[in-house]
Amino acid sequence: INKYGADALRWYCLTASPPGNVRRFSEKLVAEVTHRFLLMLWNVYSFFITYANIDHFTPGTEGASLVPSELDRWIISELNQLILDVDTALDGYSPTEAGRKIENFVNDLSNWYVRRSRRRFWKSENDADKLSAYATLYECLVTLSKLLAPFTPFLSDELYQNLVCSAFPKAPDSVHLADFPVTDVTKIDKQLAADTRLVMKISSLGRAARSKAGIKVRQPLAEVI
Repeated sequence: INKYGADALRWYCLTASPPGNVRRFSEKLVAEVTHRFLLMLWNVYSFFITYANIDHFTPGTEGASLVPSELDRWIISELNQLILDVDTALDGYSPTEAGRKIENFVNDLSNWYVRRSRRRFWKSENDADKLSAYATLYECLVTLSKLLAPFTPFLSDELYQNLVCSAFPKAPDSVHLADFPVTDVTKIDKQLAADTRLVMKISSLGRAARSKAGIKVRQPLAEVI
C-alpha cells in the first residue's frame, strides 16, 4: 500500500481472479495493473485537464452547438454499454468481470478515441467539433469516476472532485454521495460498435503485417491487400 497505493492493491485483488478462487499474491502484478490501467486512466484525465484549461472549456455550457462525430457517437455507445455490463456484473456479485470490462473500455478510450481525436483538441479554433470532443471525453471521465467508486475509492473521488465539484457547486460533495450511472439504451449503437471493431481489427492486422515485414508505421504504402 505504501509503495503503490490502496487503490492499486484493491484493483488487483478485485480483478486478478474471481472471488473465492485460490490465488498467490504477486507484488509484481500490483505494479503491472498500476501501469496497465491506473496510469493509463490518469494519462487520459491529464490530457483532458491540460487542454481543457488551455481552451477554458466549461462543462455544461455547450448547449445545442455540439456536432458529435462518428467517433464521439461510438465511444458514447461503448460507454452506455459499459454501464449496462458493469451494473449487471455487480448485481451478479462478479466484480472481476465488471473490472475487466472497465479496463477494456479505458484501453479503447486511450488508444483509440483519444489518439484519433488529438488533432481536434490541438486545433486553434474552438468550433463545434472541438467542443463535441471535449464534452464527449468529459462525459466518459465523469462516468468512469462513478463506475470506479466501489473499486478505487480514492482515485475516483480525485477525478470527481476536480471534474464535477469544481464546475458544479451544487453537485454532491463526493463521488460516493453521487448516484451510480444509469444506461441510456437509445445511445447504444450495435452496428456502429461492430463497424468500429472491424476497423480496429484491420488496423491491428496492418500493424502486425508491417512489423513482420520490417516496415515502419509512418512509412506510406503503395497499396494494401
